[in-house]
Amino acid sequence: MNCRLNQQIQFIIEIDKLKGILRQTRLTDDSRQENSAEHSWHLALMAIILAEYAPPQVDLGRAITMVLLHDLVEIDAGDTFCYDVQGNQDKAVREEKAATRIFGMLPEDQGQSLREIWDEFEAVTTPTARFAVALDRLQPLLLNQQNHGGTWQLHDITEPQVMQRMEPVQEGTPQLWGLVEQIVADCIKAGYLQNARSLSTESQVD
Repeated sequence: MNCRLNQQIQFIIEIDKLKGILRQTRLTDDSRQENSAEHSWHLALMAIILAEYAPPQVDLGRAITMVLLHDLVEIDAGDTFCYDVQGNQDKAVREEKAATRIFGMLPEDQGQSLREIWDEFEAVTTPTARFAVALDRLQPLLLNQQNHGGTWQLHDITEPQVMQRMEPVQEGTPQLWGLVEQIVADCIKAGYLQNARSLSTESQVD
């Protein structure tokens, strides 16, 4: 086996570890936590299915590559729950170090190319990255709706927190913002999520 192929095969073997990284989000049937590889696969299919709602400047192929790559760093850095304030303080540092090691396993040209795509996703400054990030925010919302509140219930997450987390959807794929608002409203009505008004009432009672 030549050196280039060997590096590529070692990278392919290494990224299999993503299947063992568990996320806080649970499957739609609430049977177990999803893993990060499943999450990335789900996002890639979402990008294909929801492509018609992407702004015209979005490079769909690059967006699909982005969502397939974006969580590879969790092999080293682990999954950080989006609402974990303390855990998110050093997340960027941990993931930057992981990106250097993992993409560095590939031949230099491939590693650099994929690292640039990962960096673009993290920076969220291009239409393609904003679309990819929007999908990354929308997917857990859908899962939490389907499993009756899932991680929101487990960690006492509130409507204001969810709406703040969903803000990138409004910028990355504006046509889907109405869907986000409807899902959140439905989840509040169903009792899966506490809204700001109920929280205010509870505070006054206390």
